[in-house]
Formats: sequence, C-alpha cells, structure tokens
Amino acid sequence: MAKTTGLGNRFYYQGVDVSGDVCAIKALASPMAPIEKTGINQSAYQRVGGLRDGNMEFKSHFNAVAAGSFQTIKTLPTTDVVLTWALSATAGDPCASMVAKLVTTDYERDDEGDFTYEVQAQANGYGLDWGTQMTAGLRTESAATNGAAVDFGTGSTAFGLQAFVHVTALSSGTPTIKLQESSDDDGDPDTWADVTGGTFGVVTAPSAARIETSRTQTVERYLRVVTTGTFSGLSFWVGVNRNGESTVF
Repeated sequence: MAKTTGLGNRFYYQGVDVSGDVCAIKALASPMAPIEKTGINQSAYQRVGGLRDGNMEFKSHFNAVAAGSFQTIKTLPTTDVVLTWALSATAGDPCASMVAKLVTTDYERDDEGDFTYEVQAQANGYGLDWGTQMTAGLRTESAATNGAAVDFGTGSTAFGLQAFVHVTALSSGTPTIKLQESSDDDGDPDTWADVTGGTFGVVTAPSAARIETSRTQTVERYLRVVTTGTFSGLSFWVGVNRNGESTVF
C-alpha cells in the first residue's frame, strides 16, 4: 500500500470500540530479548533471538459514560485483556493485536483544564502480532454471512496463523465466528473450507479472544470471515496474522 497518515485509526479494548476516546497511540512495540552467545575467539558480540515481547501505550480523553473508555479500563484488571490498533476501517489494512496485562493508568489534568489519562499494557505469553484486518472496521449483521475474501498476496504458507476477534455488540442468539480459506478468491474450483483451528466458537458481547492454528499448518492465499447460527444485532472485528515463517510461542 502507499504511504499513509495516522488519520482514521481504530482502537479496540476487550470487545469495546474506544476509538472515539483514544487520542494518541504512544507505542506499538514488539521487542525481543537478545541472548549473548559470544565466543572467546570473537572480536564483537554474537547474539541469538530470545523471548519476544510486546507493549502498547495509548492516551485517552476522559469519558465516564457507560460505554466510554474510562468505565471500561478504570478497574485495571489483573486478568488478560485483548488490545488492537487498526490503521483504518478497511479490510486488508494492517493492524496490531496482543493479549496483555494492563500495568499503569496515569491520569493528568493539564493547565488548560483538559483531563486525560495514559495506559500502558505489556504482552502476556505471545508478544505483539502485526496482522491484516479481515473486516472493514466493525462488521454488523443479524444473519449468517459469508464475508468478502481478503487476499494475502502470495500462495499458501506452511506456518499457521493467529487471529483476534472483538465482539462489541450482540442483541440475541448464539453466533459462531470462524475463518475459511481458498486458493482462489471465488472458491471455484477450490471451494471454501473451514480453517482447522480457525473457529472462535459461540461468542458473547462484549468480549475478545485470540486463537492460533498448528505451527506447521498450511494456510491458503485467500481468507474470509464467516458467521453461522441464529442471532441478531451482532457487531464484531477480526484480524489475522498469517505467518510467513516458523513462529513458536
């Protein structure tokens, strides 16, 4: 894609769209701890890749309404949460997601009277995943739907995938959200098939989840998001990282 700005970003926190409150993304980082392996016969350090990590930091306006960022984040939960930054509301655009612990929420009132707070989150168990948006922002529907195909640009890969979902609303019913794959974008002659390990299962709202397939699983070039079941008022977002090389957590 062409060079772009940071305008029109989205931010999802554990099944809540807080895009309208978040005013700045301070960090989207995926550091790695290098391990020194220098031999006595070397004149410079040698290092190998160690533990991967991830962190996100963002700044938010104070919004105390029920669905605002403050009511969602103020408890600083000790359990895991899923955080996602998305470049836009366009399927196929980049996104970054991670399972994390919230570690700080720092509040500030500046000398002009603006009241804001900053949140820092650190990855727990998996690091930060750079991926591709499978939905055009929040997808809303009240019947089982086959979503549009997203082209990952190359043939099949053999290293599995990770996927994230944020379910922001559900009026009634028991919808299931899952991924399907095909080597062509219309399923002909290669018909669409469920991705093994690519089902989020029956979802509720608000909620968020991460899934991963086998680390050696073949994933086709085209992916789509499918909903099944009987339901109404479903709103959700999905992103996928199709691994281009061996990835182990």
